[in-house]
Amino acid sequence: MLKKIKSLLKDKSGDSAQPKRSLELAAAALLVEAAIMDGNFDGAEHDVITNLLSQRFSLDATEVDELVNDAKKEIENSVELYGFARTIKDSMEHDERIEIIEMLWHVVLADGVVDEYESNLIRRVSGLIYVSDRESGLARQRAIASAQT
Repeated sequence: MLKKIKSLLKDKSGDSAQPKRSLELAAAALLVEAAIMDGNFDGAEHDVITNLLSQRFSLDATEVDELVNDAKKEIENSVELYGFARTIKDSMEHDERIEIIEMLWHVVLADGVVDEYESNLIRRVSGLIYVSDRESGLARQRAIASAQT
């Protein structure tokens, strides 16, 4: 509770790095959640997550590793996805939110198996960030096509 209050105060203080970090952390947390959803967070999923975050947010290897570790901690301490999804919904344009769904599909497809829990997670996140089922399906197709090249 105290953490959230401090975070809110920092956001209002004019620190422009804080909202960017919150967005990065929210995206990383959703990607990590997708990776652990099937009970197996393997090296392929970790590599996909680090590559996606590095490309999307222009982060170096050290920053990405720190972000992924922070995301793991956030997932361990959180019982819901709503906060992460809300940060993304409130901070990103619609096309960017579709990109997040595509990133989630990349993570889910990394181990070659789409578990029902993983696809359910993407469906829930899609609804929370206002990405339609059709747009999510197209994002999945793009992720599949990208993985095959």
